[in-house]
Amino acid sequence: MAKLQLHYQEELIEAGCDEAGRGCLAGPVVAAAVILPKNFSHPFLNDSKKLNQKQREELRPIIEEQAVTWGVGQMSPEEIDTHNILKASFFSMHRGLDQLNPRPEFIVVDGNRFIPYQDIEHKCIVKGDSKYLNIAAASVLAKTYRDEVMQSLHAQYPEYQWNKNKGYPTKDHRSAIAQIGPSPFHRKTFKLLADQIEIPFNS
Repeated sequence: MAKLQLHYQEELIEAGCDEAGRGCLAGPVVAAAVILPKNFSHPFLNDSKKLNQKQREELRPIIEEQAVTWGVGQMSPEEIDTHNILKASFFSMHRGLDQLNPRPEFIVVDGNRFIPYQDIEHKCIVKGDSKYLNIAAASVLAKTYRDEVMQSLHAQYPEYQWNKNKGYPTKDHRSAIAQIGPSPFHRKTFKLLADQIEIPFNS
C-alpha cells in the first residue's frame, strides 16, 4: 500500500475534509474535518473505502485522540432535499470545520469542487483520501460516524436493512422501498427506484 503524505502544504495549519453518504438513498450526509499533528503517522490509515470495518473502528479513537482538533458535521435528509446533495455535502464539511480549534489556515478537500469556507484558502484534490493522511483521517471519521447513525436508524426501520447497506441503493434496499414505501429518512429528491415515477412518502 502506497504511503500517504501527511498534508498538502507545510507552512499553514491545514485541515483535511471528506464526506460519507453522498450516494445513499436514506439518512444524512456526514463529513469530518481533521487537523493532524506534524509528527502523525499510522501504518494502515488510508481512504476509508479501502479499509474494512474493523480497521476503521480501530483508527477512529486513534485519530480522535492524536489529532490536534477534529469535527464532524451532518446534513439531514430534509436539508439534502432542500439544498441538493452536492451543496449539502459541502455544508456538512462547513459544520465540521466550525468545530475546529485552532482554526485552520488552509483546507484540503477530497474531490473536485467545494464551496469556500469563510475566508480560508482551499485546495480540491481528486482521490485526496488516498493521497493525504489528513483527508484519509476525515474519511474514516465521516464513515464511522455515519455508520453509527444508520445502525441507530435501523433499529427503528429494520425492514430496509440499513445495518447492512447503510442506506446505499442495494437490491434489497430498493426491494423494501418497492414493497412498503419510503421511510421519513429517505431522500425525497432521489430516485429511490429504478423505474420510479412518483412515490408517496410515509409521514
